[in-house]
Amino acid sequence: MRLRELAHSRTGDKGDTSNISVIAFDLADFALIAREVTAARVSEHFRGFVTGDVLRYELPQLGALNFVMRGALRGGVTRSLALDAHGKCLGSAILDLEIEDAAAGYECMK
Repeated sequence: MRLRELAHSRTGDKGDTSNISVIAFDLADFALIAREVTAARVSEHFRGFVTGDVLRYELPQLGALNFVMRGALRGGVTRSLALDAHGKCLGSAILDLEIEDAAAGYECMK
């Protein structure tokens, strides 16, 4: 399943750094999201686009993960020739990440 079935996202940017929050629709899905959406997977998902480190911060009481991606905006909003210099589409792009289907995971445990 795609991450977008369990979560939504918000984005922000400063200079050449993009900030993406992934927020579970249902707090019960946060453990699955936290297990599946690691900094390494996000870095791989944006390979070739993000040139710096990807850091992950957890906010379990909010059911959210926050990713800080350095080198994501081609030099920054005012210096980039990219069409989406603010990185707002990165929030939609992260939701295309394939994760384990929660129902399938439960079936394996039975």
